[in-house]
Amino acid sequence: MRRVLSLSGSEMIFLARCLLVVTAVRLGLTLLSYNRVRSLVTRLEARQCASMGELRRVAWGVAAAARFVPRATCLTQALSGQYILARQGNASKIRIGIERGTGEHLKAHAWLVSDNHVVLGGSIDGFAHLVDHGSR
Repeated sequence: MRRVLSLSGSEMIFLARCLLVVTAVRLGLTLLSYNRVRSLVTRLEARQCASMGELRRVAWGVAAAARFVPRATCLTQALSGQYILARQGNASKIRIGIERGTGEHLKAHAWLVSDNHVVLGGSIDGFAHLVDHGSR
């Protein structure tokens, strides 16, 4: 909480926006299907590539906001980041994969990727790629 209070005004406003988006996406995933939430997130036109600075800002804002939202999973964060980038006209895609291995339980994971840069979700190593869901 001390870190939040040390933010500049513009950083605090951006974090508040991220918190609203993460909360709305988490609630949407609870009440609606993934496909319905994804269609709402990707309804915006997004054609350009974001700068590295903007990608870092979105990654920071969504990850920080997710700490305040219960069960804000990797999928919640990826969808939230995709929406925030799309609002700025920036294209991205959600990559979904499963962990490679011989374990009894499958572990799925989601990443937000923009212009071949992983924005949210950490390393893709050790996961088999299943599907990409892009923005418009």
